[in-house]
Amino acid sequence: MNNAGTQLLAQTNPSSSSLAKGARPHRLLSECLVARMEKKSFEVGVEDHEVWVDDSSVDHRGRSPSRATTGSWKAAMFIILIEFSERLSYFGIATSLMIYLTKVLQEEMKVAAKNANYWMSVTTLMPLLGGFLADGYLGRFSTVVVSTAVYLMGLTVLATAQLAPGLKPDRSPRLHEALFFVGIYLVSVGTGGHKPALESFGADQFDEAHAAERVQKMSFFNWWNCALCSGVLLGVTAIVYAQERVGWGAATVVLAAVMAASLAVFLAGRRSYRYRVPKGSPLTPLLQVLVAAFRKRRLPLPADAAELYEVRTPQSGKKRLLCHTYQLRFLDRAAIVEPGAGEEAFGPWRLATVTQVEETKLVLAMVPIWVCTLPFGMAVAQVSTFFIKQGSVMDRHLGPHFELPPASIFALSAIAMIATVAAYDKALVPYLRRATGGERGISILRRVGIGMAFAIAGMGVAAAVERRRLLSSAEAAAQPPSVLWLVPQFALMGVADGFALVGLQEYFYEQVPDGMRSLGIGLYLSVIGAGSFLSSLVITAADRASSRGGRASWFAKDLNHSRLDLFYWLLACIGAVNLAFYAVVATKCSYKQTVRAGRVGDDKSAAAAGDVECAA
Repeated sequence: MNNAGTQLLAQTNPSSSSLAKGARPHRLLSECLVARMEKKSFEVGVEDHEVWVDDSSVDHRGRSPSRATTGSWKAAMFIILIEFSERLSYFGIATSLMIYLTKVLQEEMKVAAKNANYWMSVTTLMPLLGGFLADGYLGRFSTVVVSTAVYLMGLTVLATAQLAPGLKPDRSPRLHEALFFVGIYLVSVGTGGHKPALESFGADQFDEAHAAERVQKMSFFNWWNCALCSGVLLGVTAIVYAQERVGWGAATVVLAAVMAASLAVFLAGRRSYRYRVPKGSPLTPLLQVLVAAFRKRRLPLPADAAELYEVRTPQSGKKRLLCHTYQLRFLDRAAIVEPGAGEEAFGPWRLATVTQVEETKLVLAMVPIWVCTLPFGMAVAQVSTFFIKQGSVMDRHLGPHFELPPASIFALSAIAMIATVAAYDKALVPYLRRATGGERGISILRRVGIGMAFAIAGMGVAAAVERRRLLSSAEAAAQPPSVLWLVPQFALMGVADGFALVGLQEYFYEQVPDGMRSLGIGLYLSVIGAGSFLSSLVITAADRASSRGGRASWFAKDLNHSRLDLFYWLLACIGAVNLAFYAVVATKCSYKQTVRAGRVGDDKSAAAAGDVECAA
């Protein structure tokens, strides 16, 4: 209270003098009481945060989930189990597909390779549609259940075509072929919903705002891929062995039985899951930002980003707010409040929040990263096609009495990926955390770049091994080289997967808007799908170019008269040029920055490519 106020109070009230003298102690007492109340409120908030999960998830009854009884590893284990069975089924089919097409359906090698690549393309592009439906309309849990039922339908059609006497290829070749393709494309549709919804549903079980669960979530993707590779390993060994020794139909029945059992286990864990309620098309907010920015394209950008529109109400408390960034600034116009405008200026197609604008920026920034990873997807496509075909014409005897099935060679890649992921999570990351002070150790995009470099090396080694095999086959009395010569190229591609594929999973899951995470997993999977499709186009172009003028094509009917080594070198060169371009794009890429009051962090140091925390 100032002096004039004290004097006036003294004149009007004799006792006011003593009141004025005691004003400062009373103010201190008041401030002390407020501080104690705020501290008590904070302690209650922290206690509630440890008891309840305060994000946008709900439990199976639609209530706020209890941290003790839902989510975390206790829920993730149910989810990982069904992923194991799905990968068991998928790779039991995928790795034997080239063998089935060439030996059972009697297709030429280049035709079989194209059909295999087209199927892989559809299978890994369908998750874009599945992710969209899971995020916007069906919900991730429901999408997993429905897509698994479609998957089982596809396996049933396959088993029927392979077991029914009247449908076998020697009796009804056309009908058998038609049913075979119907079956595997039903599997593609099932995978399209299963993969994006299940993986994002698994990651949803960890609360990013909780320190312990955030660290667990970083390990989730590593151990998810270990379980995935365990399913791959069993699929390309036990299942492939059953296909060769027992029969294709019997092996498919086993796959269907395992998938049905894992679905039952998945449903049994429904009380322990945390669910996300779908809220309509996840693409609508992005379109609203683009339309609003275009409508206000002539407005000047404010010098102070604090003038941009943002909603910080209790209703948005469970939605993470994003910090403003200075990339793609033309989109900031969507968050400008038009001066002198009426209520219509606050409509969703006229005005967007800073968070919506930043989410749109993140999605647009992913486009060049996605494009840069396509050559990696092309290299990955060779592992389950031409690598397997190489192994089929080599000496596969392991001892005097055992011959390795061609598709089982894929196990080498799975083993290398499991070893890489385990070593990365348990040895490399702890060391890098100590060295850099970041939770992740190295940034996500740097991890992806390392994997791409290993893939280039894998293509180079594959070319060298194939050249040696061709020289050996040219000698009349020479024995085919041992299949163990393929170990280095499979191992390098497994290491590449351990770095790049896991990194891409994290990147596309973490950096998309929270309501698009299934679609984010679909984007990651589409890298492999689009890469497989591009591989088919490159095969067609190389076949036409190499056969001009009556010359022998790189892709002859017989592998011994083909030049796969030159094709591998072509992919290695494409990958090397692309890696240089990727390095430029990745260094300019920014990461998601979330607002959390009172806390400021730097993603590249504190979280190393996860969420950045900035002051509210």
